[in-house]
Formats: sequence, structure tokens, C-alpha cells
Amino acid sequence: MLVRATRLAAPMLALAAGGASAQPVIVTPAPTPAQPQIVIAPNAPPPPRVETVPPPPTEAQVMYWRPGHWVWDGASWSWTDGQYVQRPTPQAIWQPGHWVQQPTGGYIWVDGRWAG
Repeated sequence: MLVRATRLAAPMLALAAGGASAQPVIVTPAPTPAQPQIVIAPNAPPPPRVETVPPPPTEAQVMYWRPGHWVWDGASWSWTDGQYVQRPTPQAIWQPGHWVQQPTGGYIWVDGRWAG
């Protein structure tokens, strides 16, 4: 066991000393998947605002109007305006995000998503 450790230690020392065969090695950790942020509001959001949907852009067949919604910022409600977004596929249907009341109290935001 000691002999093996010595064999590994010699090349490592040569690399650390800047030997001619030393190549920089960059080790990057594997990316961690993003965890969805759970937003809990203490009370129900206000009623949705009435939005005037603007005319669609020229690529209307691949765009969809995603309606606005209320966002809880930890202290108060703020409105996020609707916007045109590109469909991932022509047949995709947007299922809007919504607030769900929890049995223990509070409201949790469920993100919208594309289906189909």
C-alpha cells in the first residue's frame, strides 16, 4: 500500500513543481438542477386585472398571449403584465399558473406550463 502511494505522489509533485509535462486541469462541479422556488402568500391575491390584449406580432401562429397574474413579493401583491410568448410547438396549449389555497393556510403559486 505504501509503495502505491509513493508512485502516485511522485507525478503529483512533478506537476505541482511545474514540470514540462504539466497540463492545467480544470475541474468544474456538475451543475445542480434549479429547484423551483416555493412562494407562500398569507392571503388570497386580489382579483385578476382586466388586460387589453394588444394585436399579436407578425408571427401570430407561433405566439400566444400569456395573461398577467399577481405575484407575492414577501410583503405585498404586485401585478405582472401579460405578454406574448413563443409556443414550443404549434399545438402547445398554455396552462396558466394559479394560486392554490393550502389546508394549513396560505396560498402557494403553481407555475404555468405548456401542454401538448
